[in-house]
Amino acid sequence: MSTISPWKTAILTAYYHASRPQRWLKRRKARPADGAPMPVLFYHRIADDDASSWTVTNKTFDRQIKWLRANFEIVSLAEAQRRIREKILGPPAISITFDDGYSENCRRAIPYLVKHKIPCTYFVTLKNVLDGSPFEHDVAMGINAPPNTMEQLRAMSDAGIEIGTHCHNHIDLGGISDERILYDEVVVPRERLEKELQKPVRYFAFPYAQYMNLNSKVFRIAADAGYEGVVSGYGGYNWPANWPANRPAGDPFHIERVPVDNDIIRLKNRATIDPRTARPPRFRFCNTSSG
Repeated sequence: MSTISPWKTAILTAYYHASRPQRWLKRRKARPADGAPMPVLFYHRIADDDASSWTVTNKTFDRQIKWLRANFEIVSLAEAQRRIREKILGPPAISITFDDGYSENCRRAIPYLVKHKIPCTYFVTLKNVLDGSPFEHDVAMGINAPPNTMEQLRAMSDAGIEIGTHCHNHIDLGGISDERILYDEVVVPRERLEKELQKPVRYFAFPYAQYMNLNSKVFRIAADAGYEGVVSGYGGYNWPANWPANRPAGDPFHIERVPVDNDIIRLKNRATIDPRTARPPRFRFCNTSSG
């Protein structure tokens, strides 16, 4: 279900190789005043049943991570944020994140990252962790994919995986104006996770995370609560804090991400800054405390 047709793979492969010189030249010419965008990737579920478009097989995941390690410095989300804010240029770098919190990720994917000391931020929906119920978007498709348990999250955290929040319920926050509901979805899960893990929880990820699912009130509530950043997922790249000239100060508080699916060539296109999608940010939030 999550693979693409052979003809489309051939087209994307040809496009990737044809545009590689252009991508390389753009990064080579990037000046400190302009900078080059920092890609942040996000996965969901690593399993071999090909149950959904957000499922990546273990074999593909291994290939993708090996390619990333060979072509990028893989940094933590906090380090990526620092480089964006401080306009630090250097060897191509990238950051890896996960959303939702699927138990299958602990079979091979997370142990692989831990073994090779690859940084990762792992966003979880608290309700599913606490009651063990599958995600509603999976149930609607007839998929029985168990969520992570709190014991798994503690083990991951102790092994160096950073845990972030992904709401209490996996709901669309874009149209919610009641700040009490937003507080319960954004801040309360953080408090519970910090108590359970005995570690700070620094980042929040919007569910669904497309442009229409974002909410300026959530950015403010998250900043007021002490989060260090909020992440989206509509395919945006992260430009240095002063690009373009009218970009608000402190915008690294909003970290934009690109999705990863069960295809290696699409990952290569997105990770190397696809010129078709490398556009200025669509959603800006100014948080002076973060930059």
